[in-house]
Amino acid sequence: MNKIEALLEREPILLLDGAMGTLLMSAGLESGASPEQWNVLYPERVRAVHREYIQAGARLVLTNSFGGTRIRLKRHMLEEQVAEINRAAAANARAEADAAPQPVLVAGSMGPSGELLKPLGPLTYEACVAAFAEQAAALAEGGADLLWVETMSDLNEVRAAVEGARSTTNLPIAATLSFDMKGRTMMGTTPAKAVEALGNLDLLFIGANCGTGPDEMETIIQAMHAANPNALLIAKANAGLPKLVEGQVIYDGSPERMAEYALRMRELGARLVGACCGSTPEHIRAMAEALKN
Repeated sequence: MNKIEALLEREPILLLDGAMGTLLMSAGLESGASPEQWNVLYPERVRAVHREYIQAGARLVLTNSFGGTRIRLKRHMLEEQVAEINRAAAANARAEADAAPQPVLVAGSMGPSGELLKPLGPLTYEACVAAFAEQAAALAEGGADLLWVETMSDLNEVRAAVEGARSTTNLPIAATLSFDMKGRTMMGTTPAKAVEALGNLDLLFIGANCGTGPDEMETIIQAMHAANPNALLIAKANAGLPKLVEGQVIYDGSPERMAEYALRMRELGARLVGACCGSTPEHIRAMAEALKN
């Protein structure tokens, strides 16, 4: 039995972390700058975020590598630092996970390339596979326990990410898609279709993240569980909806609301529950307390 299976056997619900960008912005990350570069420039600040989430109760933390493909890093002229940045991202999370008094898993975050695949855009499938392969290899070298393909809207890009990861590592893989208020991804995929398609990729976990908040996530997880009751489902909703308050983007989901959401996700069949944009360690702590009680 590997570390992930052992943890799942002991924990009926595996609590995930919350937003990375929200906390890095609070620590000084400027709008438009690369969060991923902070893994190298300010590793202590990135590690502090992981530490706060672990102390709040998270048993799985995502690396600060969401935009860590060559394609995304090129926007910041960092494409030649893919390996260095992603290795550092995994090493930062690994250090805090290993320092925790309880077992904590490190998931290597792999977000969308930011480009549309042909024929809708300029990116070829082969180039997409190669970009994810490069990122996955570095995350594995840095110490990730599994790879976490997240916030996807295009099933073809998920396939490319999985193919790329499997070409360079033997790590297990999770994948989540992001759905809007109409219950579909930007490319029109429904939760039921997503479960069917992702089920053919031999993934460890599947599910949804980001989106429009807890209410929409309930509908999505319910549909996914109905489509495949045996799937190990991930629910990682935003902390409500964003609002502009005095020039700052504030999410309206309180820690209490996210605690209720965590309990509801458990009822609907999710095994991995966390939070996404706008969430903080306070949200995760409230969710941990609710699930414990």
